[in-house]
Amino acid sequence: MKDQIKGLHHVTAISGPPQENVDFFTKVMDQRLVKQTVNFDAPDTYHLYYGTQAADPGSILTFFPFVDAGPGHAGPGMASAYAYGLNPRSFDDWMRHWADRAVDFDGPSERFGSRVIILRDPDGAPVEIAEDEAAPDHPGLFHGVTLWLEDIGPTRDLLADVMGYEEIGHETLGGEERLRLKTAGDAPYVDLMRRAPDHVARQGKGTIHHVAFRASDDADQLEWRERLLAAGMQVTPVIDRQYFNAIYFRSPGGVLFEIATDPPGFAADEAPDALGQHLKLPPQYEGRRADIERILPPLKVPA
Repeated sequence: MKDQIKGLHHVTAISGPPQENVDFFTKVMDQRLVKQTVNFDAPDTYHLYYGTQAADPGSILTFFPFVDAGPGHAGPGMASAYAYGLNPRSFDDWMRHWADRAVDFDGPSERFGSRVIILRDPDGAPVEIAEDEAAPDHPGLFHGVTLWLEDIGPTRDLLADVMGYEEIGHETLGGEERLRLKTAGDAPYVDLMRRAPDHVARQGKGTIHHVAFRASDDADQLEWRERLLAAGMQVTPVIDRQYFNAIYFRSPGGVLFEIATDPPGFAADEAPDALGQHLKLPPQYEGRRADIERILPPLKVPA
């Protein structure tokens, strides 16, 4: 284990109907659907994964789509937004691309010296696009994630003192305070944001469920688990998620965190050029495939 966590592995959110979700992220955001499986704890619900063509850790956005889900509202104690990075040389081109296709977005505004625009997914959740000199010309890799907190201090202490993040910026604009932290290399940032809420926070469609950080392998993950336990965190045992192993803990500010291993990866059960084309089930549910497929809504997946 290194003294710094590797960065983000994935972000998991809740959505409404799955087909609308697939159409937006594959057609509007030009993401690849890299895995269609089920919620391992509730197999009557899809778990959809989007990412780069190679399904790189740090690009993975996942959804639990519930057809009848009620709307959620982000607020203190929740991750409130994720952002994709986009190189400045292609930023204007992508704005024109979305504008030409009648895709509405807010901005651009400025945050920490970079332009940011905000699109909305079918459930009204923000999809942020931020200029980043180190980012590619396509919005595929995470630039960062925002945690909405009542008190920035305790989560800052966890990230900085235990997980190895470093403070790289602080700004206050229009009653909103942000503390930006970053770990090694080009890993995505974490913004700790504080502002007065105008509604009660509620989990539901259009909200983020949890944020996952990267571990190199099983041994690295176990060392992080021991370090977190020593820091007073209540951490789950290791849970097999088929494409990675996971541990979970609640951050001091209330946000659910996960640490996920890079291996075995999303090509563990299908060829790299066929990722996301077929419903893949964990072994414990394979015997129930006919019932599960009958319950799940039909899904049209782009080739």
